Amino acid sequence: MRKRALISVSDKSNIVEFAQGLDKLGYELISTGGTLKKLQAAELPAIPVSDITQFEEILDGRVKTLHPNIHSGLLARRDDPGHQQQLAERDIHPIDVVVVNLYPFKQTLEQESVTQADAIENIDIGGPTMLRAAAKNFRDVLVIVDPDDYQPVLEQLAQDKFDEKDRKRLAAKVFRHTANYDAMIAGYFSEITGEKNPETYTITYEKVQTLRYGENPHQSAAFYKEPLAKGASIANAKQLHGKELSYNNIQDANAALEMALEYQGPAAVAVKHMNPCGIGIGDTISQAFQKAYQADPVSIFGGIIALNRQVDKDTANQLKEIFLEIVIAPSFTEEALEILTVKKNIRLLEIPIESTRGQRQKLVSVAGGLLVQDVDNGKVNEQELTIATNRKPDEQEMKDLLFSWKVVKHVKSNAIVIAKQDQTLGIGAGQMNRVGAAKIALEQAGDSAKGAVMASDAFFPMPDTVEEAAQAGITAIIQPGGSKRDEDSIKACNEHGIAMVFTGMRHFKH
Repeated sequence: MRKRALISVSDKSNIVEFAQGLDKLGYELISTGGTLKKLQAAELPAIPVSDITQFEEILDGRVKTLHPNIHSGLLARRDDPGHQQQLAERDIHPIDVVVVNLYPFKQTLEQESVTQADAIENIDIGGPTMLRAAAKNFRDVLVIVDPDDYQPVLEQLAQDKFDEKDRKRLAAKVFRHTANYDAMIAGYFSEITGEKNPETYTITYEKVQTLRYGENPHQSAAFYKEPLAKGASIANAKQLHGKELSYNNIQDANAALEMALEYQGPAAVAVKHMNPCGIGIGDTISQAFQKAYQADPVSIFGGIIALNRQVDKDTANQLKEIFLEIVIAPSFTEEALEILTVKKNIRLLEIPIESTRGQRQKLVSVAGGLLVQDVDNGKVNEQELTIATNRKPDEQEMKDLLFSWKVVKHVKSNAIVIAKQDQTLGIGAGQMNRVGAAKIALEQAGDSAKGAVMASDAFFPMPDTVEEAAQAGITAIIQPGGSKRDEDSIKACNEHGIAMVFTGMRHFKH
């Protein structure tokens, strides 16, 4: 009795060559639909699946392989006499190899004009069923879902070198593949039905690359992306130059990108260890970068730069003077690339920063669990602020307050930002108390703090931060408000002539 191979693929790349290899090895080929036509066009002796099922395809092809003659041939154990007897009694031939890949559900959703009907029609039923059946019976059925496995499988079959470990490996790939497929379908239906926090949270990611290591050399790591990720995202970046990104590079680059997306006008962001060390906005991207650099010319060394405008010749000449790990921008002029690519190791990433964010929810793993929350897209405008003090901010102070509020949102809590005239001057990040963060930010700002503004990501539980600000010459403060002791801070501001505004919104970042 000849061995049988069932072939039914949506992605037909290299399938003819693989089928020819199976034919040479003596396999009888069974196929369906477009795959059958392609094999027959190549003059391969492929048998229609309807000849096996004795049942024609119906419902526009929705039902063709869902039949006992197929699934009995897949699920019957070769070492079980009872199974073999039942097959013989019903004249059912075992199937030894299954080659299936699925309807292009992901590719369908990627189309801009996709309709719900299109999406539903591209949910494969028979394919996953055959794959799972074959994978369950992996000891007896060889199952291939990935075209990259065609040639290695043929070589091993020719040498009769398939052992249980190889079979398990292919079965595991199948179960990952069908789980990925079903997770995308589950995500699509959760989205169209508005299920924000469903009873089970099913997500899937596809590997971009294996990383050299994680945060430290003794930690292994890999980078994955959402299959349908769109918009501004490191996962969608086009790397134009430089060595491979590291785990820490990706973390820092993501933080820098998120900050650059805050600004409409030309803006430059410098990041170290996922905190901004300098942010500037200007009339040109070159001017914006100069402000970001001047904000902290020490910390920017070895940093990540995100720019929300094309990198031109002038900006490239500024960038090349500093050791930088990564430069992110929506594009680079040819002159800019010539200047920057002289530096062998600098990574240049092209990302459409003017587009929307590529992430709507933030996922954080904890031991044995997962935290899920909306991305912090909270914004305020001048009309939404509450002026809590006797003195109101003047026009420039208000502009600086709103600028600094965008920055402090991206600084690890406890966070304080000092800013003036579209430029950060000092940043205090990740401190255990707020006054400690203020002291760090004010020390970095130095004399430049005179006439500057201060932003705090959360309220002041006591007036000590205001006192530090007053001594440094801060003239206006923006903070969420909401402390039981707000009046103490307001009183301190009034005593020192500082304007204070409340946003009614905090920006904790842990």
